[in-house]
Amino acid sequence: MIETIVIIIAVLLAALLIYAATKPDIFRIWRVKSIKASPDRIFALINDFHNWDAWSPYEKMDPAMKRNISGTPRGKGAVYEWESNSSKAGIGRMEIIESSPPSKIAIQLDLSKPFESCSIVEFKLETKGDQTDVTWDMHGTNSYIGKIMEIFCDRDSMVGNDFEEGLVNLKTIAER
Repeated sequence: MIETIVIIIAVLLAALLIYAATKPDIFRIWRVKSIKASPDRIFALINDFHNWDAWSPYEKMDPAMKRNISGTPRGKGAVYEWESNSSKAGIGRMEIIESSPPSKIAIQLDLSKPFESCSIVEFKLETKGDQTDVTWDMHGTNSYIGKIMEIFCDRDSMVGNDFEEGLVNLKTIAER
């Protein structure tokens, strides 16, 4: 009886690991929001990490989070590092690697906790009449551990909800 249970567990585990291996090697999460403000106004809110506390949902996850902003004051070379005891905020570093006013900002995002990952975050701003469509996009390599985690939790829903909240906050501030 115990042998049968062990065999069943081993087969289920093997099936789970094989299923995880079939997941895509890259991931991409994005959300878009139309904001009735100029791209210049929105760009300034994103391109300077000092402004993120006003709109980023991640800023509110841990009021005791340690933050350090360094490098250039804004744009390419600006660095934001944080350390939090919150499992959602974790520990990480962002650096603006591309700043093309007023249409695109690219950020290298390196997390070390709750798990290690490297990805690129892009904000793209596209004028549509008197509004600006803002796309918040994150993409990167999906490690094998990441593929296993995706079986149990939906990364798109978790991170996508944060992006939606951040874009709503950005809209509120930019449209004032």
